[in-house]
Amino acid sequence: MARLVVLYKTPKDAAAFDKHYFETHVPIAKSIPALRKYEVSKGPVASPAGASGYHLVATLYFDDIAAMQNAFASPEGQAAAADVRSFAPGDGDVQILLFDTREI
Repeated sequence: MARLVVLYKTPKDAAAFDKHYFETHVPIAKSIPALRKYEVSKGPVASPAGASGYHLVATLYFDDIAAMQNAFASPEGQAAAADVRSFAPGDGDVQILLFDTREI
């Protein structure tokens, strides 16, 4: 299974971020074709040393990298990517990691 992990830095206005994220972005992202599962962090995002500087972590699951690439090439995937830029526009406000996984 392939995963896309999105790390959102702590925004200046967390309430406005959360409102847009959950009311606007989540419905757009959930319409992405081939999306198998969508999870978000609950509560503070911490590191072993304490506060992390991240507000939210989202994990999206796809069957494989090819399915993920096709999904983000779709109109729904393009809309989700464009929306991220609308509420996390600054350089470094968001980090996106994608990878395939294997069970060991």
